[in-house]
Amino acid sequence: MSSKHKTGGKTANLRKEEEDKGKGVVEKKGNDDNIIASLAAAQTREAFAVIFAFRIINALCVRTFFQPDEYFQALEPAWHMIFGDNSGAWLTWEWTHKLRSSIHPAVFAFSYFIVQSFLGPSAAWKLRTKWLIMAPKITQTGFAALSDWYTWRLAERLYGPSTPAAWSVLLMTLLNPWQWYTSTRTFSNCLETTLTSMALYYWPWELLGVEADKRDSAPLETWGQVNSLRLSLVLAAFAVLLRPTNVLIWVAIGTLVLTRATLAGKSPLTRRVLLVLFREAILCGSLALGLSLLVDRQYFGNWTFPPFAWLHFNLAQDLAVFYGVNDWHYYLSQGIPLLCTTITPFVLQGLAKSLDAESSNWPVTTSNALKALTFTILTTVGSLSLVSHKEVRFITPLLPALHILAAPHVTAFFTTATAEAAATCPPPALGWKRKPLLAAGLLVNLVVGGYLSYFHAAAPIQVMDFLRSEFEALHPSHLSLSPSDDIPQELFALFLTPCHATPWRSHLVYPSLRARALSCDPPVGTAPGSGARAAYQDETRRFYADEVGFLRRELWPPAAPGEDMARYIVGFEGLEPALRAYFDGPGARHRIRLREVWSAWNGLFTDDERKAGRLVVWATGFYDDEQGEGSG
Repeated sequence: MSSKHKTGGKTANLRKEEEDKGKGVVEKKGNDDNIIASLAAAQTREAFAVIFAFRIINALCVRTFFQPDEYFQALEPAWHMIFGDNSGAWLTWEWTHKLRSSIHPAVFAFSYFIVQSFLGPSAAWKLRTKWLIMAPKITQTGFAALSDWYTWRLAERLYGPSTPAAWSVLLMTLLNPWQWYTSTRTFSNCLETTLTSMALYYWPWELLGVEADKRDSAPLETWGQVNSLRLSLVLAAFAVLLRPTNVLIWVAIGTLVLTRATLAGKSPLTRRVLLVLFREAILCGSLALGLSLLVDRQYFGNWTFPPFAWLHFNLAQDLAVFYGVNDWHYYLSQGIPLLCTTITPFVLQGLAKSLDAESSNWPVTTSNALKALTFTILTTVGSLSLVSHKEVRFITPLLPALHILAAPHVTAFFTTATAEAAATCPPPALGWKRKPLLAAGLLVNLVVGGYLSYFHAAAPIQVMDFLRSEFEALHPSHLSLSPSDDIPQELFALFLTPCHATPWRSHLVYPSLRARALSCDPPVGTAPGSGARAAYQDETRRFYADEVGFLRRELWPPAAPGEDMARYIVGFEGLEPALRAYFDGPGARHRIRLREVWSAWNGLFTDDERKAGRLVVWATGFYDDEQGEGSG
């Protein structure tokens, strides 16, 4: 064989060996990538399990009353959905006027349905009652865990997986006292926060801009990218249908996508990308709207669009002011500090630094996303500040963005990493600093969250347990969720408290346990600024304006053909003198001698002086054997 052939053969062999080595390197790299991806997936699953377990403990520790909407915007209509018109559920004016979407209570109605189906008709009533009370809380715990998890995953998208900043977001979310106090409660704002954090995670942040020299494929070019956009839009649409003010978040992001004001990098918005974006927005929005209309049609019995009714009553009719008016700066001076507590300074630092995020050497996508989150916060807070009635929970969906903006600065303040290094992977070797201050901050969070969740305003929950237990002992043959014709005719409990100061049927449970409470419907049908509206007094205000007179004229008028006296009267301790003045004076014909049978401390402070002091239950003795049932 010639030397030429030998040389050629050696060259071919060498080339083949190099190709084999190259394939080996590629295969090894592919295997390494698969291992890393597998470990990352396992980490995220384990993280969710830990978060869910943490929130279960959280839910078990929350045993206090916060706001009526936790029950009357969610659990009462949910109870009505499952157990029907005769279940004793209290549907407030918002439901009779169709201001609320039935999607939110339908979630908890499903949890009631699961309990009913799982336990079966033979289950003991006390066991069934326990699970009916716990089912919505467990369901909401799942939503709270998802909110935490997706906030952390969004932080990983922006700052990088396993970076100190991403882990800081998770820790801040779990240790935030507002989250501990509210996230496992059945507020629509809590579900809205979950939907918002999920939608923000799936949102294609590359739409805001890419590196100027980037040669990769454009956004929304693969099915995976388009499906992620679809999921984001559907979740955002349901959040808006649930709480119409959520639209402010997406208007802010959409405005930045289209205008690119203050954004860095190269615009990825080609004609094709814009067409895909508008197409998916219309399709996904229509899907969510169609499902919402069908669900509301099924529940209300006719076609209705609750967000429109909500806007009409709250903006055009201005009925929200009936429940309180706040200063324009409420969200700045109280809202954000209450949401963020000890990390408020870092939130403010994050908001300011995000406006010049390019100087931090973060990727363009990250710096633009931080600007977008800041813009959503400013837009939402600014817009809601124009509305007279304000509550902290209205801006709760901003909490994931607030945590993400604060994360690098919290990390840099308490560790040796800089704000820029906090968003690098692999993370730098970290050392702790300012440990006493960190410990003090954690202690403040622990004390605030622990007190509010376990001690403050616990009496309104405890009194329902007392009344339900008394009913079970006195009427063991009427412990059914389907009232029969021979139900007790007595008024078992009369609540002379500010309206909606306790839960209702979701905790009383039994429809045969008949109860009555003062109402506080707003002046529907009166024009804003009219004399009729100015003169309007709801039942609660009339009672507290003249307690003895209200009992004599409205509750038990002498000329009434029959008197609906209660077995138990529930009220705060300051009510006792008025009750005794009535029963010893104008109401002496009832032959009532009040006897305190239960009371509980209701906290160190209150936002309503009418709720000051202990919550008390007085027995009237009206149905005692020695007086004879129906006497008086």
